[in-house]
Amino acid sequence: MNLYYKQVQILVFCLITFISNIALSQNIKVTYAYGSKDKEIQELMDFENIYSEQLIFEGTPLEGKHYEINIQEFTHGEKTNTKLLFDSSEMEFFRNNSKELSLKFFFKISEGKLKSVVKGTHFSSAKVYNELKDNADWYVLKDFFGSEKEWFISGNLDRDIPILAIITPSMNADGTKSYCKVVQSEIIPEEFGLHFKIPHYFLITIKFKEK
Repeated sequence: MNLYYKQVQILVFCLITFISNIALSQNIKVTYAYGSKDKEIQELMDFENIYSEQLIFEGTPLEGKHYEINIQEFTHGEKTNTKLLFDSSEMEFFRNNSKELSLKFFFKISEGKLKSVVKGTHFSSAKVYNELKDNADWYVLKDFFGSEKEWFISGNLDRDIPILAIITPSMNADGTKSYCKVVQSEIIPEEFGLHFKIPHYFLITIKFKEK
């Protein structure tokens, strides 16, 4: 009897492991590199309100996929505008044919405008401009890693998946401002404005598609 139960336990363990491996193979792992490694260059970028972040996507589901990157604008909790930053499906040459995709994002926030560019291995997007509604110094680039070094995208990939946010701060009752409380919360990014009373912010989203 004990041998039977041990065999059942082993079978269940193997089944759980098998299912877990299948689930993980369908996920996309995301890692990042922020800013410049050169301290002086980074200080100058900070002074000029220039932000850069590289995102590395890894996973079997990336093979053979096109990808579309958009900038969504939210005002008083409502999505008010969407601008295309890059769509690889505009040319078959840009289709991703490997298990990895590396993208570098650059943003400059000044003179009442957000200027955005994304660069890949074989391309650089056109510059896209969005109007600011608050002081340029209040806008900052945030990602969704928190204290983690990686996070995973799962489920339907042909949807707008938030990967970066350019936000104004949440105002606390004592008059102080908070950024980390926003992006490290469990609130979905599309509801930041309503939940944290943020009047204006942007989301950078990506979707992976067949064509």
